[in-house]
Amino acid sequence: MKNIFIYIVLLWSTLTFAQNEQLAQYYYDKGDFEKAKVSYEQLLSGSPSNSQYFLRTVDCYQQLQQFDIAQKAIQERYNRYKQGIFLVELGYNFQLQKNESKAKDYYEQAIEKIRTNPNDVYGIGNSFEKKVLLEYALKAYQTAMEIQPNYNFNFQIGMLYGQLGKTDLMIDLLLTESYQNPQNANLIQTQLSRFMNGEADNTSFKDAMRKALILRTQKDQDVFWNHYLSWFYVQQKEFGKAFIQEKAIYKREPESLMSIVNLSQFALNEDDTETASEILNFILLNTRDLDLLIQTNARLMQIKIAKAQEKDYPAIDAELQQLLTTYEITPFTLSLQIIQAHFLAFNLKKPEEGKAIIKKALELNLNDYQQADAKMELGDILLLEEKFNQALIYYSQIQLDLKNDVMSHEASLKAAKTSYYKTDFEWALKQFKELKSANTQLIANDALEYFLLINDNTVADSTQTALKQFAKGDFLLYQNKKQEAIGQFQGILKTFKGQEIEAVTMLRLGKIYESLADYSAALSQYQQIIDHHSDGIYVDEALYFSAEIYNDELKDTEKAKPLYEKIIFNHQDSIYFVDARKKYRQLRGDTNL
Repeated sequence: MKNIFIYIVLLWSTLTFAQNEQLAQYYYDKGDFEKAKVSYEQLLSGSPSNSQYFLRTVDCYQQLQQFDIAQKAIQERYNRYKQGIFLVELGYNFQLQKNESKAKDYYEQAIEKIRTNPNDVYGIGNSFEKKVLLEYALKAYQTAMEIQPNYNFNFQIGMLYGQLGKTDLMIDLLLTESYQNPQNANLIQTQLSRFMNGEADNTSFKDAMRKALILRTQKDQDVFWNHYLSWFYVQQKEFGKAFIQEKAIYKREPESLMSIVNLSQFALNEDDTETASEILNFILLNTRDLDLLIQTNARLMQIKIAKAQEKDYPAIDAELQQLLTTYEITPFTLSLQIIQAHFLAFNLKKPEEGKAIIKKALELNLNDYQQADAKMELGDILLLEEKFNQALIYYSQIQLDLKNDVMSHEASLKAAKTSYYKTDFEWALKQFKELKSANTQLIANDALEYFLLINDNTVADSTQTALKQFAKGDFLLYQNKKQEAIGQFQGILKTFKGQEIEAVTMLRLGKIYESLADYSAALSQYQQIIDHHSDGIYVDEALYFSAEIYNDELKDTEKAKPLYEKIIFNHQDSIYFVDARKKYRQLRGDTNL
């Protein structure tokens, strides 16, 4: 009984202490330093050795301009513990009072403390950094390394060089540190990437990085530098240049193609299909690994199908058949079987043949994820045939079999779209609302788009007449009936002119025309959004898609530039903001292409 009582008392004390700490933090964050000071003084009296409480108490004194009280407290603390960080605190207390000479004196004493006891550098250097006393922090780390050569603060020193604007010194030191201590390379690359992709104009930094890496690659034959240069080019999304480096590495170390395989995926993720195809064909020529051969051929076929015109279909059909004849119908070739089924159903308009391929695949000894892949495709083909309920059965099976998995969320999204296509908007809206918070950003963005579409057009028209017509147009697009979809959306523009549905209909038409390479018609649709719906939610997309057409397809950079600029200055919350800013800088000549 006595032990239980002691436990309850201890638990109560701990909870009370935690609440007091939260209260002190609340007052501090709120800027009520008088109340925060009282709270932290109470906490400090209960835990006198707690440095965090002490430093926060001193900070409150300083915020209240009670510098004499702060000085006395810091001096007493230093006299008791003799820690160098309190010399920094004393100096900073004088700096706040504009007494630079006194501040400098204490800062120098802190540096001397390191000469006497190099271990003090950890606290002193960190204290200088927290107070943005970068030159003194730099001096602290350099002093410690002079006294103890086995100490290594190259990373800290390199980062301080960067913050001080000494980027050449930063790059040189961090690259050297990466080479000498490869275990730190990932951490260093993360920080270098932050500098390259930061908010500030970072052109000179990227230029210096590129030059430094090329120079080291030329001077030192170690493939370490080829890897580093490849990494740099990937950061810049210059996958062709990265591939040159990866080929050089593979020529000297042909044991593994993994880096080149990863590079092909990076290129695909950024829609650089030309470079991706080049890389994938290289892989085919340099591997005998069955899984890799199948995976690579599957990706190449997906690229070919995405780019194909109707006249190319017979050749693609024959190539898919040849691949499956070569590698046979097994669980290992499931990706090729799914591609063939999809191509037959959606491109050659032979859904029955597509379903037959998937049903045959489901008879194989597949694992849970392979079964989900096959069922997803079967659901897609059933949806194509307007067999909505049957499609939903397969999507639901995936959701049940792989709960909380990315594939489950993808199946949920497809189920929501199925409800949308069949104009069951109430149920679709609930599903899209839940998926807005999905862990996968692409799924979340897609769900948000449809949620806004349904919600906004239901508010504008409770009968949902226009929305039903729009959903029909979207379903025609899903069925790969682009000309019929164009007619459907054009009809909406005539019937519902000036209504809520107008802007998103123009956006859909623009994207269809783009896919048909009718860039003039696409630009016309986007321009109408810019001119007549400038205060709507689709104007940033119209600006971005127009800029992309001018930049990538028509090579008219002078027309692209002001469109990117409008996104940068008027649509900072757009998902296209970061990409627009980068491309605007490229067109302005701020980065190295």
